[in-house]
Amino acid sequence: MTDATGSLLIAASIATDHLMTFEGKFADSLVVEQLDKLSVSFLVNDLEVRRGGCAGNISFGLGVLGLRPVLVGAVGEDFGDYQSWLERHGVDCDHIHVSPTRHTARFVCTNDSTMAQIASFYPGAMTEAREIELKPIVDAVGEPAYVLIGPDDPEAMLRHTEECRQRGYRFVADPSQQLAFGDGDLIRQLIDGADILITNEYESHVIEKKTGWTGDDVQERVRLQVTTLGAQGVRIQGTDQAVIEVPAAKDVTPVEPTGVGDAFRAGFLAALGWGLSLERAAQTGCVLAAYVVETVGPQEYSFTAAEFVERLRASYGDEPAAEIGKYVS
Repeated sequence: MTDATGSLLIAASIATDHLMTFEGKFADSLVVEQLDKLSVSFLVNDLEVRRGGCAGNISFGLGVLGLRPVLVGAVGEDFGDYQSWLERHGVDCDHIHVSPTRHTARFVCTNDSTMAQIASFYPGAMTEAREIELKPIVDAVGEPAYVLIGPDDPEAMLRHTEECRQRGYRFVADPSQQLAFGDGDLIRQLIDGADILITNEYESHVIEKKTGWTGDDVQERVRLQVTTLGAQGVRIQGTDQAVIEVPAAKDVTPVEPTGVGDAFRAGFLAALGWGLSLERAAQTGCVLAAYVVETVGPQEYSFTAAEFVERLRASYGDEPAAEIGKYVS
């Protein structure tokens, strides 16, 4: 069993995704010899605005499972509707930093009929996340079981990680998308001393390549490594922990993958918060991830407690369903 009583602070990106579709092909409007004078406009057929960002997605998943996570991040004054949505789903938004001058981070993307993509990312208020100190939040909500530090403004990630080390807060290192942009020094600082490191299999190799550490070197610096393996499930290993491998949930009909990893993290942390074993935590995460991959949008899924428990039973059997089902609300 894992003793993880206390608050859950989720410190990572908060953003909205603006997604559009162009029925033609971008390539038909591009003249290679004139790209230095590029000026094009595409008439799109639809616009979907989705709530996103890793902190928002993970917090939503925790709230749906009946916990009350604390959202830590920076947003603009345009965050009102998104905030109301999260609060209705059990998320504590009382401690977010609101920028008076910048909009909430925004991803704007257009796909064409060949799935070619033209996109822009505006970090906006996210750059002010580096101004957030964790201790005043902890003073208000209580000692944290975990602080999850996910992809965000790099300076914010470094500040939160260092504060966790200094103050003795257990933290989950989840560098994710920042691994592509960070150098070895940044990555080493974000990982060293983490209670749990969560990555997918590709990201685990990026860490080793950029830091110069071997897999054993990484393991010496964190208590547990949780590696998601896509359709193969998840692997958990630790210095004093026998390897645990949990298969993915059964009978999944994939539709759209955005936010699947965030959902796994939410389910995993929820079960740790309930004091369940690592195996049960992985099973909870895999089932929650299944709901997301079957839905368009990282926060558009829903289920009843009975439906969630039945899906656990179908994938992992009666005993896990009974243990986890006591807590799902």
